[in-house]
Amino acid sequence: MKFIHLSDLHIGKRLNDFSLIEDQKYILQQILKITDREKPDALLIAGDVYDKTVPTAEAVELLDSFLSRLSERNLPVFIISGNHDSPERLAFGSSIMSRGGIHFSRVYNGEVEKYSLEDGYGTVNIFMLPFIKPSNVRRFYPEEEISSYTQAVAVALKDIDLDNSQRNIIMTHQFVTGARRSDSEEISVGGSDNVDAAVFDGFDYVALGHIHGPQSMTKPTVRYCGTPLKYSFSEAGHKKSVTVVTLAEKENVQIDTIELVPLRDMRNIKGTYMEIADRNSYIGTNTNDYVHITLTDEEDVPDAIGRLRSIYPNIMKLDYDNTRTRNAGDPLTFQENNNKTSKEQLFEAFYYEQNGQPLSETGREFVYGLMRKIWGDEE
Repeated sequence: MKFIHLSDLHIGKRLNDFSLIEDQKYILQQILKITDREKPDALLIAGDVYDKTVPTAEAVELLDSFLSRLSERNLPVFIISGNHDSPERLAFGSSIMSRGGIHFSRVYNGEVEKYSLEDGYGTVNIFMLPFIKPSNVRRFYPEEEISSYTQAVAVALKDIDLDNSQRNIIMTHQFVTGARRSDSEEISVGGSDNVDAAVFDGFDYVALGHIHGPQSMTKPTVRYCGTPLKYSFSEAGHKKSVTVVTLAEKENVQIDTIELVPLRDMRNIKGTYMEIADRNSYIGTNTNDYVHITLTDEEDVPDAIGRLRSIYPNIMKLDYDNTRTRNAGDPLTFQENNNKTSKEQLFEAFYYEQNGQPLSETGREFVYGLMRKIWGDEE
C-alpha cells in the first residue's frame, strides 16, 4: 500500500510582508501532478495545514480547492491539526467531509481516531493523533502522572487498539528529541516540548509533522517529510520534497522522496553592493527568487534595498557584514569615554560605539564644521 506523506503546508503564510499564496498554489498543483503519477492509496497530511489559527479567506479557498481536487480522484486523505491550526475550526464539517474521503482529526477527546484500509497483504491501520500538550491529556487522564510531552503522548497512545500482527501507521505533530530545527518553527523554552521517539515503538511508520527540514529520527520509518516550501532563510539549503511510503508485507517498508521545485526559490547572497548589482556576478541566480542580501561594504549604501530591488524584486531582507557590525560592542564605549571634555571627542567615542570603527577624516571635517556652526567656538 502506497502513501504520500505531507505536512506543514502553512497555507496563508506571509514572510517579511510577502504573501506566499501564489507560491503555495504552484506547489500544491505540483503535488497533485505527483499524486496522479504515483497513484497512492492515500494521502497523509501531518498538521499545520494553515499558518494561523484564524486563516484568511484566501487560505481557506486554496485548501478547499486542493482537497476538492483530491476528492475528485477518489483518493482518501487523512489530516491532523498542528500547533498552528485551530483543531476546532479544522474539524468543522468533518463528518460530511469524511463521506467524500477527506478525514480530519477531531479535537482531542481522550481517544485516538483509527481508520483501516485493505490491500493484498491485509489491513493497514492509520491512527490520527493531532498536536497535543500535557494539559490536553491530563484533562482525560487525571489519575496519570503527566508532566512532560513524552508522558502526554505515551498516555494518549496507551489504550489504542494496536494489533501488532497488522501494519500500523501513526500520524502526529510533535517535536521528536534530536530533530534539526529551522528558524521558522516555534520553539519551546528549554526544549520542554521534546517527545522521545521510543513512544512510537510498535508502529510500522510514523508520519511526523512540525519540523520543517525533511529527516528521519532514530530509524528511517520515523520521519518528518518537511515543508513543501522554504519558510525561512535558514532553509535556503534544503531540498524540499514529498515522502512516498510503500508498505508491503509486515516490516517491509520502502521510503522514497520526490523533489519539489518551487515557483521562486529562497537564497542568501553576500558581497559588495557593486558585485551584487552586477547581474553577471550572479548569473546562476533567478533574480525573481526570494533573497536575503548581505552587503560587505564598509560604508552604508544609500537606499541599497530600493536600488537593488530593481534587479531583485523579491528582496526580503538586507543587512551588513563589515567592521562595524562585527565589532559592535567593542570595549571602546561611549560610557567609558564620557569623561572627555570636548564635544568632538565625545562624538568620536559615540560614533565608534555605534559603528565599530573610527570616524573617517572626511566625516570628522564635516561633523566638526557642523558643530562650529551650531555652537560657535564656545566650549
